[in-house]
Amino acid sequence: MTHSVQARTNMIEGQLRPNQITDQKVIDAIASVNREKFVPRSLAGVAYLDEDIPVGEGRYLMEPMVFARLVEAAHVRPTDLVLDIACGTGYSSAVLGRLAEAVVALEENEKLAAQATELLSEEACDNVAVVNGPLKEGLAAQGPFDVIFINGMVDEVPQNILEQLTDDGRVICVLNENGVGKACILTYKEKIPGKRVLFDAAVPKLEAFAKDPGFVF
Repeated sequence: MTHSVQARTNMIEGQLRPNQITDQKVIDAIASVNREKFVPRSLAGVAYLDEDIPVGEGRYLMEPMVFARLVEAAHVRPTDLVLDIACGTGYSSAVLGRLAEAVVALEENEKLAAQATELLSEEACDNVAVVNGPLKEGLAAQGPFDVIFINGMVDEVPQNILEQLTDDGRVICVLNENGVGKACILTYKEKIPGKRVLFDAAVPKLEAFAKDPGFVF
């Protein structure tokens, strides 16, 4: 067994299964993606540790346990269209692509979007398309989406993002609530917003979703 395969197995058995990850489809999806390929070469040896891994340009791969719990909570179906916001180098899109019919990976950083395109191709993620564009705008033209997955902690999820959901769609994100990250599912059924808090989650913040501070003297 190669080092990376052993590290992935250790991550699943040591981090995911003991932390309430029970959906075998999610475990299989994570097990099938070479996480080490999506981090800088110098960090490949620590890609499977239980911490956020910087991938450059201010982006991170979320720690495996938090990421897996968010993916499991999304209940991605084989017929779902997923929007993966702030995909970074594409790891989250690769995993989501194993579960969904199709994934649109949105990344506003040109360099990371190019990397994601290349890496997803190498991982044979033929049902994932990378789009370079502003994170906070989403991609209404390619929606509506069954799942919108946001990589990182956000101060708020704009109304225009909620409006890109199907009627039974859901946003999976970590909301900043008074400095504490709360993993949440947001819905917009019949244009009525809903929120369910899942668990506490400390993940890096996405500045693109920072609240406008307003006028300051």
